[in-house]
Amino acid sequence: MAYQTLLFDIDDTLLDFGASEEASLALMFKHFGLSLTDEIKERYEVINQNLWRQFERREIDRQTIFQRRFPELFQEFQLADTTAGLQAEAVYREGLNHGHQQVPQAQALLQQLSQLPQLQLYIVSNGVAKTQNMRLQDSGFAPYFKQVFVSEAVGYQKPDVRFFDSVANNITNFDKNKTLIIGDSLTSDIQGGVNAGIDTAWYNPQHLTTTTVQPTYQISELLSLLKLV
Repeated sequence: MAYQTLLFDIDDTLLDFGASEEASLALMFKHFGLSLTDEIKERYEVINQNLWRQFERREIDRQTIFQRRFPELFQEFQLADTTAGLQAEAVYREGLNHGHQQVPQAQALLQQLSQLPQLQLYIVSNGVAKTQNMRLQDSGFAPYFKQVFVSEAVGYQKPDVRFFDSVANNITNFDKNKTLIIGDSLTSDIQGGVNAGIDTAWYNPQHLTTTTVQPTYQISELLSLLKLV
């Protein structure tokens, strides 16, 4: 298949969101003079992921995620009051804005793809626009992409087909049959591709299995993508 348009997810596909998140959590807990234990980190992951899944299913909006995750965490562990939980979001977000640790091989992949004249690279993300744009700039990845599509600005989120319809409408000569979505999330990236009728490459470095949705391709290393395009 000769692809001409590559749609890249950011978090845990190009940038190591887990590392950025852990550093931001540590800074935020230090700001409030609180101890961040492994139990608290694990519970935060569960709360946060559950909220993002609800967002993907259009059960809640993005702002609800930010209003609920730290207050719920703080209340559960009796760390501080609700006001502090809301303040924690702003402190955490500021740290996350500057988190730009790279996924292995991401830099090398983008450099090589940028030398292939038939390809155009775009970002498709469910994140916060300000955060994602800052992270792309700080990582040095921004120049590789013609345009950045973030759900906050688009008005819809992956895997909603309307998100990808909006992307298609904003790319000149877009052809979904010559487009490939690259991402780590089965529920947003791969399901989104299925919904939109676009081929997908599931970045799966942990060699997980799936019975829910089937990607067109699976790769465990980013440079393997070169064989597909």
